[in-house]
Amino acid sequence: MNIEIISTRNIKLKETGFGSLFACEDVSASLINIGHSVLLTVCETLDDLARVVSRKPDLLVLAAKYMPIDGENDVWFSEYFEQHHIICSGSDRETLRYDSNKVSAKARLASLGIKTAKHFMAIPGQYRIEEDLPFSFPLFLKPMDAANGNGIDDHSFVESFAEFELKVMSLYGQYQQPVLVEEYLAGKEYTVAVIKSSLDKMTVSAIEIIPPVSSNGLRILGAIVKTSDSEMLQEIEVNDIGAVKALAAAAFVGLGVRGFGRIDIKMDAQGLCYFMEANLVPGMNHGTSYFPRACEIANQMPYDEVICMMLDECVARASLDKALSPLVKPHALSCAV
Repeated sequence: MNIEIISTRNIKLKETGFGSLFACEDVSASLINIGHSVLLTVCETLDDLARVVSRKPDLLVLAAKYMPIDGENDVWFSEYFEQHHIICSGSDRETLRYDSNKVSAKARLASLGIKTAKHFMAIPGQYRIEEDLPFSFPLFLKPMDAANGNGIDDHSFVESFAEFELKVMSLYGQYQQPVLVEEYLAGKEYTVAVIKSSLDKMTVSAIEIIPPVSSNGLRILGAIVKTSDSEMLQEIEVNDIGAVKALAAAAFVGLGVRGFGRIDIKMDAQGLCYFMEANLVPGMNHGTSYFPRACEIANQMPYDEVICMMLDECVARASLDKALSPLVKPHALSCAV
């Protein structure tokens, strides 16, 4: 199968998708091992996108969500290429907004009765005194749409109004958007890799994340921890795994995710699970990224098998597209070629 992996090198991206070009090369090597013909393309201009369309690949594996362009609106890869009738991996543009906007994902799932952490948005000066806050301390503050722990550090956990004001000002100054404020959940932290096949079979791989103890005595999963890979990943205790997997599967379905996605979950001090956020173009570094590591730890899946399963749904769509095309003779498309 003729597959093209699409990424971008633009430094303005707050969300890195599969990760660096090294991660894309890991995915490319895996697809070649499976037996596909693969081209890795870094797109930075509309001309780059047009050249991809002219090559007419069977399938595009999207390693990032969008491509920023100076002075213009971001170009969302899924939307652009689907308008040009090219099959793409992962979710469509409408669903990807739940990845880029944590608040919209929470609102969607809350409307379905799925537990999410209480939250509100804040900008500098919006709240004058502690009594004006929607709920009480401790609180946890982070950017609305940044990934990879960006903007999260020891100061994200606040216990006073002065700390709250400082962190709101810091995040707003850095990201120029309202700050997401959540109730602090003191329990365990989980990430769950979910893959749904072309036959609607769902594979759920859930693991626990244990960050190192930070300067304030808490375990905070921020950018420094993620960059240094200093957190520990492990199997979930038997008593907790059912609730974690059930919530992740419900969130995946509730958000309308297609193919694959990573769902982050946290417990409160009483052991109740809450949806935190969804990553619909998850990191794919071989050996370090949460998505393939969760599949390996929870379900003993090697990296090549993870890639094959992730693409099963979109390979099936590409196969059907070819079969329905009067201009192209249909042929078998599968992971095992």
